[in-house]
Amino acid sequence: MTPQEIVNTMMAKDYFSQWLGIEIIEIKEGSSKLKMTVRQEMLNGFGIAHGGITYSFADSALAFASNSHGQKAVSVETSISHTISLKADDVIIAEASEEYCSNKIGIYTIKIYKASDNSVVALFKGTVYRTSKVW
Repeated sequence: MTPQEIVNTMMAKDYFSQWLGIEIIEIKEGSSKLKMTVRQEMLNGFGIAHGGITYSFADSALAFASNSHGQKAVSVETSISHTISLKADDVIIAEASEEYCSNKIGIYTIKIYKASDNSVVALFKGTVYRTSKVW
């Protein structure tokens, strides 16, 4: 399967990514670029995007990038730093880049930024375990 076919297969059953409204911009081996719009129901009590929204968005970018080689991968450790708050109707982009990849481990960085001005709103790092199962 091609990286795009793998991600299409994943996305077909990824109801949470569908609920987030994620659009796939680009998929290559070891990388992904996604887009989504922050909606009213994603805001917390402060009127800004709940931290779980950007976390989940980055986690999806991680999943798509790390599985794009054709070997099924699952996250084992992740972390995020939020730098700028988001409001309803903000359009954001996630770009996942592969930093390291072996038979068993992959390490990725994901940058999330506003589409309007390219300001970085979050930085995410993820480590995945690459199973022996293939797509």
